[in-house]
Amino acid sequence: MTAYHKNKAIEWSHIFDLKNMLLMLAGVCCAVFAMKGFMIPNSFMDGGITGISLLIHEVFHINISLLIIVFNIPFIILSYRKISKTFAVFTIFAELLLATGLVFIELPPITNDKLLIAVFGGALIGAGIGLVIRAGAILDGAEVVVVFTKRRTGFSTREIIMVFNFLIFAGAAFHLGIETAMYSLITFFTATWATEYVVDGIEEHTAMNIISSNHEEVKRLLVNDLGKGITVFKGERGYLPGQYDIKVECEIIVTIISRLEIKVIQEALEKIDPHVFVYIQSVKEATGGILKAKAHVK
Repeated sequence: MTAYHKNKAIEWSHIFDLKNMLLMLAGVCCAVFAMKGFMIPNSFMDGGITGISLLIHEVFHINISLLIIVFNIPFIILSYRKISKTFAVFTIFAELLLATGLVFIELPPITNDKLLIAVFGGALIGAGIGLVIRAGAILDGAEVVVVFTKRRTGFSTREIIMVFNFLIFAGAAFHLGIETAMYSLITFFTATWATEYVVDGIEEHTAMNIISSNHEEVKRLLVNDLGKGITVFKGERGYLPGQYDIKVECEIIVTIISRLEIKVIQEALEKIDPHVFVYIQSVKEATGGILKAKAHVK
């Protein structure tokens, strides 16, 4: 998601940027299609503020658009004060667009098959949320409250989301039946996967850590042949069971790559050193350095 400065004035150039507007519009369209074509006609839930709105809509028949706007107002105010004015204003646009779409767009139920609703409804609403996040806003205020609850309580994001959504699905089970609640859980997990995939993208950054006796050849391969930036740490290898006293100095080579490059680089490394040791870590965000230079080239 786009980085903002909390105390800066509203960046209207970012809000009205064509790419960001198109991403937001596409995300809202996906969310509206998921809710009107799959979830609302079949009484399916999602997590977060959207899930609460859907549940109250089903129980009390209050207009879903009104619920989404009202429930998100506190979180928009929180994001305005604590995150960024630009972020908050862009989120208001996204929420109003979503509410308007839910009012004026009419869609027949796409299917009555509960598994299809759970999978495709969840994937669509998750993709919609992810696209809006990539534009620099959110569709669900729960994402904001999770950040600040984590800071105060020390619980992980996943733990907070689990507790938050447990209450929603418990309410769904009580009012709509256990089967609907169980299928709604599938919807939620599908939506979560789709959101993460859209936000991170197919080129999600990955840190590859390499330890090899042929470290000079490995460095030449990464830098000269593959055009990668590297960082080298000095370390020790050895300390094996039964051979604890045997150790040698080594270089730990770290490079940031995309998921698509993992297999190709691993095969190239094995040709240099059949005994190369590689471990891979997911990277949530990577900026600057050679990555920044490549971004400018694009």
